[in-house]
Amino acid sequence: MNPAGKPGKTGSLMAVEVALARLLEMADASRIHEHERLPLAQVQGRVLAADLLSTLDLPPWPNSAMDGYALRVADWTGEPLPVSQKIFAGQAPEPLKPGTCARIFTGAPVPAGADCVEMQENAEVQADERVRFTETMTLGQNIRPQGQETTVGELILPAGTRLGPIEQGLAASLGCAELDVVRKVRVAVLSTGDELIEPGQALGPGQIYNSNRVLLCSWLQRLGCEVIDAGILPDELATTRARLGELKDVDLILSTGGVSVGEADFLGIALREEGELTLWKLAIKPGKPLTVGHFRGVPVIGLPGNPASTLVTFALLARPYLLRRQGVKEIEPLKFQVPAGFVWPKAGNRREYLRGRLENGRAIIYKNQSSGVLRSAAWADGLVEVLEDRTLIEGDCVSFIPLSEVLG
Repeated sequence: MNPAGKPGKTGSLMAVEVALARLLEMADASRIHEHERLPLAQVQGRVLAADLLSTLDLPPWPNSAMDGYALRVADWTGEPLPVSQKIFAGQAPEPLKPGTCARIFTGAPVPAGADCVEMQENAEVQADERVRFTETMTLGQNIRPQGQETTVGELILPAGTRLGPIEQGLAASLGCAELDVVRKVRVAVLSTGDELIEPGQALGPGQIYNSNRVLLCSWLQRLGCEVIDAGILPDELATTRARLGELKDVDLILSTGGVSVGEADFLGIALREEGELTLWKLAIKPGKPLTVGHFRGVPVIGLPGNPASTLVTFALLARPYLLRRQGVKEIEPLKFQVPAGFVWPKAGNRREYLRGRLENGRAIIYKNQSSGVLRSAAWADGLVEVLEDRTLIEGDCVSFIPLSEVLG
């Protein structure tokens, strides 16, 4: 076993970190700068195009954190205090009369002159409706100060933030009805191979149903991309070249299968003839034959054709690329250490991403890790990372990436 858990030598294969760094460099060089202004309800999953600064203090005035009574600590001598007013949230109170307290409710503005709120559980209403307090009180107790959350001009969300329900709610708390967001990345998705057929059609000899394009189109939509379904490319060069030539107004061509240096890989031939093709033989399993290039200036990422390979390489490489093109800085998914609930006796020269899930705090893996088995990912809730040149016994630490971190 390699107790250090460090990446080993990969020979002529490119390390995952190197491939990701190069993809991110490409993404930074072709960042999308166009943006649009959308209603707040429509920005879910989009990327903020400009810094969001606060235009007001939150809260805009001191308010009560409790249902109870507002008073001035110096006025309390141990004797009951009369109630001079009642303050609900949304009301503007009168200044507190000296020697009195005010009935106040959570979120209501604290009246001028009050410097403490005592919770109602520590107050006793007397027969004459005066209030007796049973605990010692301190200045500022249970009062949320003005500007506790934000102050005018403060940076609230930086450009490049992916917007979700929490960010939408925060923008709403500042009174924002609209936000500037980066326009959607336009991604053309295609598959290659005469063996592929669409679901719903009858299978012929040697044919299989195309699952990759459905997987990727759905995934891209969850990432906030505009998806152009370019269908299946046949194994024929002239058609491949013509179909690629139609994809002029896209930011990325994303393909699965059939991009390599083989004489029957017509997509690869078209890229070499009318663009450039860089075949990265990655030190990753599944997913070694990842391809990156350009066709007439349009970036192309060719994912491996096996479904599990498509899933792993899109999650770890294509997804970060797409996010960075929109200006997202933090693209690394959450990854944490857990004990292995399995044995891995044979070290490999590629980093492996096993489809697995957590049970009783340990990572277990699907029984069949073949790159052609998509069912393994449906069973799993994460990817278990096994570093190069590493063997494992039960209880050894492994990195676990939840699928929820990369699917959206």
